[in-house]
Amino acid sequence: MRAVVQRVSEASVRIEGRVVGEIGPGLLVLLGVGRGDGEADADYLAGKVVHLRVFPDEGGQMNRSLLETGGSVLVVSQFTLYGDVRKGRRPGYSSAAPPEEANRLYEHFVALLRGLGAKVETGVFQAMMDVTLVNHGPVTLWLDSSR
Repeated sequence: MRAVVQRVSEASVRIEGRVVGEIGPGLLVLLGVGRGDGEADADYLAGKVVHLRVFPDEGGQMNRSLLETGGSVLVVSQFTLYGDVRKGRRPGYSSAAPPEEANRLYEHFVALLRGLGAKVETGVFQAMMDVTLVNHGPVTLWLDSSR
């Protein structure tokens, strides 16, 4: 399972011009599920996301987590994180999980975040979405459950 995590001032997801998910300060998580990923991968990444120390403390150092700041998370499914462009010019997605399994683990990940105390908004699985964000810092991290 892979995630691109961005610290944001704000972020939103629109489908056909309608806002379906929107947050203020917090984290935007683009989440991809790979073949062979399981609940342990989601558990690992969810714990990482809510405890990442990427928010500034009183001294301006990145020492505070999402839970400590009361920020929100916007989770957007992103199978293209498993796009392979090593050969040719068109990405191949054979490493991405099949849609049914990916959706199950995506929903599990979202439920885990909520269970850990995070305020969570989401996009819509498999929808064509417009994602808008203001990356604060900028801070962008790549997480991978294959450790």
